[in-house]
Amino acid sequence: MRQRSCLFRCRSWSTKRCHISAEMTVKSALSPDSTTPVDLSVSPRVSSLKPSKTMAITDQATALVQAGVPVIRLAAGEPDFDTPAAIAEAGINAIREGYTRYTPNAGTLELRKAICHKLEVENGLSYTPDQILVSNGAKQSSLQAVVALCSPGDEVLIPAPYWVSYPEMARLADATPVILSTNISDNFLLNPEFLASKINEKSRLLILCSPSNPTGSVYPKKLLEEIADIVRKHPRLLVLSDEIYEHIIYPPAKHTSFASLPGMWERTLTVNGFSKAFAMTGWRLGYLACPKHFLTPCGKIQSQSTSGASSISQKAGVAALGLGYGGGEAVSVMVKAFQERRDFLLKSFKELEGVKISEPQGAFYLFIDFSSYYGSEVEGFGTIKDSESLCRFFLDKGQVALVPGDAFGDDNCVRISYAASLSTLQEAMKKIKEAIGLLRAPAAV
Repeated sequence: MRQRSCLFRCRSWSTKRCHISAEMTVKSALSPDSTTPVDLSVSPRVSSLKPSKTMAITDQATALVQAGVPVIRLAAGEPDFDTPAAIAEAGINAIREGYTRYTPNAGTLELRKAICHKLEVENGLSYTPDQILVSNGAKQSSLQAVVALCSPGDEVLIPAPYWVSYPEMARLADATPVILSTNISDNFLLNPEFLASKINEKSRLLILCSPSNPTGSVYPKKLLEEIADIVRKHPRLLVLSDEIYEHIIYPPAKHTSFASLPGMWERTLTVNGFSKAFAMTGWRLGYLACPKHFLTPCGKIQSQSTSGASSISQKAGVAALGLGYGGGEAVSVMVKAFQERRDFLLKSFKELEGVKISEPQGAFYLFIDFSSYYGSEVEGFGTIKDSESLCRFFLDKGQVALVPGDAFGDDNCVRISYAASLSTLQEAMKKIKEAIGLLRAPAAV
């Protein structure tokens, strides 16, 4: 048992490890068969990036499971459902029918037409196929948009808590991420007045994510309209609207596409995809919809990097969009299960002292404030100082893998993914409660 505990503590996912200096100092090493030194320096742009903490923790938890440690993995943002049968069958048929060659860089015309139809019917957005760029996942769509639009010295406005990759995408573009804090008492929604106070001549891009990863918050239409009123005053400011979780939403919340608001179509780049709602994470398929003058540079980047998305995945994407409004019955069954799991966790965590909860209205995450437990001393572990040490504690003592909130810009919180079966969540909750029992009584909140 002592060896296992040591294993948990020693394999910290801290991003402080192994960072390479951004000063481009020449480092050298000798190859086994040569005395010639090798320059080991890397680009300062890459050196400035932080590794994805969600991926690091997921990989670590997976390695522990493979080593025989019964870790419950609640870190990854990945549905636990299989891809709906009709979608999978479309992919299988594509292989059998020889549909296995390169497609156009922007995606097949068949899929881009289907996306246009979906955006018009479900989101009230009018696009033509030449305003759609299909990519290898929504992450690629987002990155290409940020790199295409931002110049050195530009600022990218990012509400926190944020998806871990947004600030790093800005840095890759030599832009500066400007973090806009929100409060759990406001359900982590951006205050329009605060946004207005942070906009200046360097502001180039505002990133909105609704439903949100990591909080599950959904921006109501009225609040989006207030944000649009502010954006409208700044001709240089564009909006990247990440809507990948749009179909995983719980009544009475409703999704509103930012580009559908008056005057916002012209300056909004809408990112969406198939991974979350259709349980197609491994298919790697996403898309960008925006005016052609913004889409063209994104397409240039893609043409010189990955080229078009998988032909097989694109056939599956057409089948997914053919399931009906919002994904039809296949998606509604998954959403119903997510809501049941959310309700169970909300009830369970409300039974604990010292935690603050914002009830998620979409996606499949809880973002819970555990900061009242910081400062706790745990025998055989040490002090709970922050969200990272708390998550290491849960992994060590409870064998539950969660993601520290500092990865998302809020060190008071921890992200819990409920993309796992109800029975798994019940067992995880039992372990979390037992682990919390080892901590001192929390301070008053």
